Amino acid sequence: MNKMHNTMELDQPPRWRASVARTLACVFAFAAFALGQQVAMADMVSRAQAKRMYDRLTGTPPSPDVLDALELYMDGHTAAQTALYIINNEADPRSSFFYSVTLKNFATPWTNRDQNVFAPLNDYTATVIGMVRDEHDFRRVLWDNILYTGRTGTYSVADNAMYEALESNNANLREELVEQVQSAVNGLPPDATAGVITSRAAAQAFFIDGTNRAMFRFTLLNHLCRDMEQITDTTRPPDRIRQDVTRSPGGDSRVFLNNCVGCHNVMDSMAQAFAFYDFDETLGAGGQLVYTPGAVQGKYLINSDNFKPGYVTPDDQWENRMRLPGQNTLLGWSTSLPGSGAGAKSMAQELASSDAFAQCQVEKVFRAMCFRSPAADDAAEVIAITNRFKGPNTGNLKQVFAETAAYCAGN
Repeated sequence: MNKMHNTMELDQPPRWRASVARTLACVFAFAAFALGQQVAMADMVSRAQAKRMYDRLTGTPPSPDVLDALELYMDGHTAAQTALYIINNEADPRSSFFYSVTLKNFATPWTNRDQNVFAPLNDYTATVIGMVRDEHDFRRVLWDNILYTGRTGTYSVADNAMYEALESNNANLREELVEQVQSAVNGLPPDATAGVITSRAAAQAFFIDGTNRAMFRFTLLNHLCRDMEQITDTTRPPDRIRQDVTRSPGGDSRVFLNNCVGCHNVMDSMAQAFAFYDFDETLGAGGQLVYTPGAVQGKYLINSDNFKPGYVTPDDQWENRMRLPGQNTLLGWSTSLPGSGAGAKSMAQELASSDAFAQCQVEKVFRAMCFRSPAADDAAEVIAITNRFKGPNTGNLKQVFAETAAYCAGN
């Protein structure tokens, strides 16, 4: 009987074995459900990231079909690759808004003293847009013999009509902008061209009247993200400060020594690069850039009685005194450049080759894509993107937009 009883126990599973089996079945079912939920959540995250990148890059939401395609594209690509695909997808008409809306709004404030984003399209803005589209080294934007015009119409040195016509006709700027040799369209000698600095829009805004110091100040502000107060250094010698700057404002020389000298000893030695440039608003329909090689513009010699012993500008030789030991060496000046030269082109190349120029572009893109300034938690990513931007054979600002949009899509 005992033997028979033991055989029956072997033939029929005990209750604990059945309970374990049911438990394992439940565990497997729950794991499968959880995995399915994770996959579904991942899909939702990918879709949300794709939409956020599209919204920020183009300024408009994607159509349902485009969003479906982006979600599929993200399955086999990184977020940055997807962002670049959004920009370059010519099959999607709305992707061109990256150029006509996002980039236009991004660059337009740089073209006027009021930093007005609603200013008309012009040759400065068009050149920025075209260089980003064509993935040129963006450092060339300040110094190269380059300018973008419309595919149709005629460029004029005396008005902005061609660009305003492009904008009023809602032209697709991805298709309509054409790269030109600047000197061939505006008549400047090739050595006198300096990218957007010698565009008609920049000349009208920053070379008109005044003393040409505005061109240096706004170039520094727009492309190195520094205003004069941030680079002031009262330890530099004042020997290049022009005669028009009084050494005793309000009768008190301490004001000059403790304040004015800090900006002017840097600015005047750099702005001398523009000594042969002016904007004459009486020429043509709306005024035009004037270049007088070898002849210093009269604006450099005005108000000479303010301080007779002051510097009298003889030519367009410039010197970067921010390279001297002190706080402004942190702007990261290129060791491959001499730090001095003649004319706007070489001075602009000095600015564009600095670490500050690269950092500034990335910070501006970050604000455009993230709708905020970088915080401490973003520092590592900003540094990484900046290092890639300023590396050899790069300077690709379109890639900066893609990488930053991807980063901010999940933050």
